[in-house]
Amino acid sequence: MKKMEYAWKSALHAFCALLYISGISWVMFNSAKLFPKEDNFLMPVLFLLLFVISAAITSFLVLGKPVMLYLSNSKKEAFIMLFATLGWLAIFALAIILFLISM
Repeated sequence: MKKMEYAWKSALHAFCALLYISGISWVMFNSAKLFPKEDNFLMPVLFLLLFVISAAITSFLVLGKPVMLYLSNSKKEAFIMLFATLGWLAIFALAIILFLISM
């Protein structure tokens, strides 16, 4: 693939990570409406399970393709893909910060 293809594919992976993070954030923001009010042992268990699942999913979205490229001896392309994905995530984070500042 060409460098531009990696850039756009990394943008798609970063956008999917953003969508997933947004969905989980929505669930956590609305947790008072979605889950029972009383404290019990299962709420921390649910939180930790969600944390582990989220780490696995976002790791796959950010690191999956670069690791596959690296293992197939496309080391340069792997680093391009990884840093492009991280760059897109940084751009999305900066956009959110600027939006929050302007509110």
